[in-house]
Amino acid sequence: MRYTREQKRAELVKAAQAMIEELLDWEERTERPNLTQIENQVAQLRQRLGRRMAEVVIADQDAAQPVEAPLCPDCGERMRYKGQKRKMVESRLGPLTIERGYYHCSRCKKRIFPPQRAA
Repeated sequence: MRYTREQKRAELVKAAQAMIEELLDWEERTERPNLTQIENQVAQLRQRLGRRMAEVVIADQDAAQPVEAPLCPDCGERMRYKGQKRKMVESRLGPLTIERGYYHCSRCKKRIFPPQRAA
């Protein structure tokens, strides 16, 4: 299912609001934070928000959606769609949790995640 711009916006605003609340809660709990402490807290929240933004955009990409069964890169057999699978990947933003279609070749047991485009 593809997401609308408004659905993505709503998810991103929700994440940003939660992190703003987290910052304000931290400020109330922290007595007289110095500049370094404030910078560290803001940097941590900025990194988490950046990762969440990337996850929302990635979730709507074609590879997250079931596609026509790709051909196995090893034996050429059509691969079977096995559903969605979550995976942690490293990115320049840090670790991201993504969900992608998962494909399996019954002949040679090769698996693809994320799927490559069908040939």
